[in-house]
Amino acid sequence: MILTADIGNSTTTLALFEEGGRLALRSTTSTDPHTTGDQFAIQLFSLFQLHRVEPGQITGGIIASVVPPVTAAMAQAVERLTGRPPLIVGAGIRTGLDIRSDMHAQLGADIVAYCVGAVHKFDKCPTPVIVVDLGTAITFSVLRGNVYEGCVIAPGVRVGLEALSRQAAELPHISLAPPASLLGRNTVDAMQSGVIYGNASLMDGMLSRLDENLGATATVIATGSFAADVVPYCRHAIQQDPDLLLNGLYLLYQKNTDPRR
Repeated sequence: MILTADIGNSTTTLALFEEGGRLALRSTTSTDPHTTGDQFAIQLFSLFQLHRVEPGQITGGIIASVVPPVTAAMAQAVERLTGRPPLIVGAGIRTGLDIRSDMHAQLGADIVAYCVGAVHKFDKCPTPVIVVDLGTAITFSVLRGNVYEGCVIAPGVRVGLEALSRQAAELPHISLAPPASLLGRNTVDAMQSGVIYGNASLMDGMLSRLDENLGATATVIATGSFAADVVPYCRHAIQQDPDLLLNGLYLLYQKNTDPRR
């Protein structure tokens, strides 16, 4: 089995892939930048026990992280449990992407991973592909074949909602839920409508502008923690794949360890 870890600003997702790329286990927890290597080791060991997986069954690991303080601690935990240091998505790793970026080192490990997943999923797609990641930020990454053209970054769903509640004294902190209607007749319904329909409108508007810029109607795929909340309210045709980044990590592991490559 191959262990993959996606460490984001808000959540950390762990997954185990069996030989052939079948996803066997998926677990998401909150990201805590103060977690130590020992604490991660305990969490991983408990997770494996819960799913009746022996550490000896894990033959390798790979980590994509946008939280540097957590990266080393997670790598230490993975090596302690498996006896093998994990791959870290970053400079020097083989991706198969032609990255059109001013500074490759600034491209987030998460973007690299889900772009690799998208290229594999749409390898015969004749149109450009736009990957929308709805996490702490909303990112729109544009691909033409294996060429990464660039991206747009906007504030995320939860970031906007928390900022609204924090900065406006009379607006409450609310949970994210489907809006009852477009027009809210109380504060909570109005806020939920603004967050869901507002972010759906942001996506539709940005996708229209990107199509115009590309000169073609792109194939769109959405991933990330809030994709299922927002995508149903979009007017564009958008596919959803919650495991796109994890699959990309598995593919990156294969690209960098398979001796035939």
